[in-house]
Amino acid sequence: MKTYDIAVIGGDGTGPEVAAEGLKVAEAAAKKFGFKLNWHHYDFGGDRYLKTGEVLPDSAVEELRKFKAIFLGAVGHPQVKPGILEKGILLRLRFELEQYINLRPVKLYRAQDCPLKDKGPEHVDFVVVRENNEGLYTGAGGFLFKGTPHEVALQESVNTRRGVERCLKYAFELTKKQRGGKPWKGLKPEDVSAGKTAQLTLCGKTNVLTFAFDLWERAFIEMSAKYPTVKRDYAHVDATCMWFVKNPEWFDVIVTDNMFGDIITDLAAMIQGGLGVAAGGNINPEGTSMFEPMGGSAPKYTGQNVINPIAAINAAGMMLDFLGESQAAAAIEAAVINLINTKIKSLAAGKMGYGTREVGDLIAAAV
Repeated sequence: MKTYDIAVIGGDGTGPEVAAEGLKVAEAAAKKFGFKLNWHHYDFGGDRYLKTGEVLPDSAVEELRKFKAIFLGAVGHPQVKPGILEKGILLRLRFELEQYINLRPVKLYRAQDCPLKDKGPEHVDFVVVRENNEGLYTGAGGFLFKGTPHEVALQESVNTRRGVERCLKYAFELTKKQRGGKPWKGLKPEDVSAGKTAQLTLCGKTNVLTFAFDLWERAFIEMSAKYPTVKRDYAHVDATCMWFVKNPEWFDVIVTDNMFGDIITDLAAMIQGGLGVAAGGNINPEGTSMFEPMGGSAPKYTGQNVINPIAAINAAGMMLDFLGESQAAAAIEAAVINLINTKIKSLAAGKMGYGTREVGDLIAAAV
């Protein structure tokens, strides 16, 4: 029996509650498909910081590096200044563990949950590949004459050839794969007959950010020669946002930089039904990856058993898929889709018709 050791950081607010349901469903999948999950729990988050003044000790990063996967609930505490936990835990782990891909599947499970007119599950089904270690998030820059009338604030976007190329390679490889042996959506008959597998869209701003996205575009075009079956496309980030709302069915896989990826995936979460179902992975294909629901810690709902755990459950499914347990991951997604379309009234907190734990129980039983 295969055994996987996984680090768990429940975090703050409702984070531990949704994480518990993700673990519950993952355990059900492990039991069904014949593998074992060993959970290793860590208390990093707001409460620990308030007690000790410590966010994430150096020894913890090295200890977490030994795991193939980390499962995260959420971080964010109302008594801790914004940025301390996010930078000290999330960004630090993403950077130091070289989780250079942020992977965001965007899939609508039920038409009524989409705010877009006349759009259903067949229209909202794409993936965003976001570069996760560079760009504006490196912290490069600083102040001149801070606090004076002559103050200057500089925030620099760092884009390296290595960082851009490894992100693009991941995106091309993902796009090259086919779902269930069938071509991805968004292809014309002539594309399919020509053997193309899907469309990869580079989202950028080449007309204004003429240094950073000149590098991205040149690398994108050069690498495309190695992937002749992948249909290549480009869209400015503002146009991408417009098409998300008007024609989301145009997209298969989108690749973009750190900042634009952060922005467009929040918009994508809304058209897939909200943060209650949106999950993501911070991926190091050769090292330690971290999986999490996209919503925050939602402290006002703590302990009320009303928060939607489906995003955390989807994150657990993504984690199992990353570990190579694709059947288990597929079973979790099938159970989620079935529950949403048969029993869940709404995806909003407190309006599901079931409590947090009950939703976890139903999905685990369906698996």
